[in-house]
Amino acid sequence: MAAEKPAFDDFVAARSTVLLRTAYLLTHDHALAEDLLQTALTKSWFAWSRISGSPEAYVRKVMVNTFASSWRRRWNGELATAELPERGADDTADAVTTEHDLWAAMARLPRRQRAVVVLRYFDDLTEVQTADVLGCSLGTVKSQASKALAKLRIDPGLAEHHAGAGTGGES
Repeated sequence: MAAEKPAFDDFVAARSTVLLRTAYLLTHDHALAEDLLQTALTKSWFAWSRISGSPEAYVRKVMVNTFASSWRRRWNGELATAELPERGADDTADAVTTEHDLWAAMARLPRRQRAVVVLRYFDDLTEVQTADVLGCSLGTVKSQASKALAKLRIDPGLAEHHAGAGTGGES
């Protein structure tokens, strides 16, 4: 068992940055991404001696499954309120925000579709690799990707930006 521990440590040192990026793209929150990756690595460490094939694919699968099921277990701590709090005079949040927000559009996608988009287009996995990570058929990956891209194309935040960008060069 002592022989597996250094291999796991080497894997974590070599691949954690890439896996953290995937976790961030899924959660869009640095703290949640770190928690998600930590949970996936912890689960993987316990199964490390039984993992055959690509350990990165295994960890990605654990991470995506943990992300997909986390909404059932976790309360996000937010409460609805009738009145919004006042903004401070020196609030610089408006300077950082933009009208088109891919992150907001991605957050509006169902979790399964978001996972497909992240794995296919951000992590650059093939359809077959994505199906393997998600534990579904190739057809499911294709249909979920198609539905997700269709939703992103008609997303109001992205559509407004795209419409504004297209009118600048026309006479």
